[in-house]
Amino acid sequence: MTEGARSATRAGRPQQLAGFTVGVTADRRRDDLAALLRRRGARVVLAPAPRVVPPPDDTRLREATRACLDRPPDVLVATTGAGLRDWLEAARGWGLADALRAALAPAYAVARGPTARAALRAAGLRDRWSPISASCDEVVDHLRRRGVAGQVVAVQLHGRRRPGYARALEAAGATVVEIPVHRWAPPTDPAPLHRLVDLVAGRLVDAVTFLAAPAVESLLEAAGDRVDAVLGAFRTDVLATAVGPVTADPLRRRGVPVSTPARARLGMLVQTVADELPGRAITCTADGHLLTVRGHAAVIDGELRPLAPAPMAVLRELARHPGRVLSRAALLRALPRGADEHVVELAVTRLRAGLRAPRLVQTVVRRGYRLRVD
Repeated sequence: MTEGARSATRAGRPQQLAGFTVGVTADRRRDDLAALLRRRGARVVLAPAPRVVPPPDDTRLREATRACLDRPPDVLVATTGAGLRDWLEAARGWGLADALRAALAPAYAVARGPTARAALRAAGLRDRWSPISASCDEVVDHLRRRGVAGQVVAVQLHGRRRPGYARALEAAGATVVEIPVHRWAPPTDPAPLHRLVDLVAGRLVDAVTFLAAPAVESLLEAAGDRVDAVLGAFRTDVLATAVGPVTADPLRRRGVPVSTPARARLGMLVQTVADELPGRAITCTADGHLLTVRGHAAVIDGELRPLAPAPMAVLRELARHPGRVLSRAALLRALPRGADEHVVELAVTRLRAGLRAPRLVQTVVRRGYRLRVD
């Protein structure tokens, strides 16, 4: 067993995500998410999509802060922990941190998610309510039901303006002060994102995780004229997962099923991936062995055996038709374009060597190959 396969196996059985490849489109929290996935045995492909960066200058942020000091908000909406912390840090640089905290302290503070709640508490501010879905729509509905007529609502923005939310609150009688802490920007290096597009379109990645709706749009934009191939992969072979319904919306509007956790937390997102991917694996008994076909590896009698893409593609096609003889031409369609029947024979040879169970794949003379299922 290779060192990689050994590290992906615990107590004689593979970890939940061993043998699977997961794409990570997050920028700011990519390392945290990747570490959680690797801890469960996954192979991770990092492809940061849009970046969250400070605005070109702090003029608008400083003006919004002054507005909060001149007329302290009745309601404070903290959308992200990082955004709230950076706002207070900017105020500290202007010598206004204590005054800002004092102005915000009496406000009815809404934390859109757990990181925003933690940031509020760390700043000595009391959070009063949080949406179950971490959705801005749910926040707006809650505030409208609670009543905001004649009140000042300060909304810490995350990446971009949401004019619809401001208009909805203003229509309910509120004065909205938007706090522009961050903005979305393209990735510094677009190459990893284009590589992820290649992997998704080629079904060489098993799942992709999204932490923000702009990451979805960025990936689809990077796909260009291959966007239909990417969406087709997400609808069939590649699991799309999002931290919450707002993030999932751009894919769901395009007919893609998206798995989301009950609560918008990294750990629960990883658990969603770990719960779903193993259930997509093909399992059968062949030549006396218990065989499970995962994304880039086979599991034989509990032992993980990673395979190269071509042998893996042949094994996956044989496992989809257990016991059935598949011709070289049929297997050729599972390989990258440009391959020939000689490549199929080579892939079968490498497959037998990688599985270390040569009888498992049977040659049927003049017809093709089959899995020797029991």
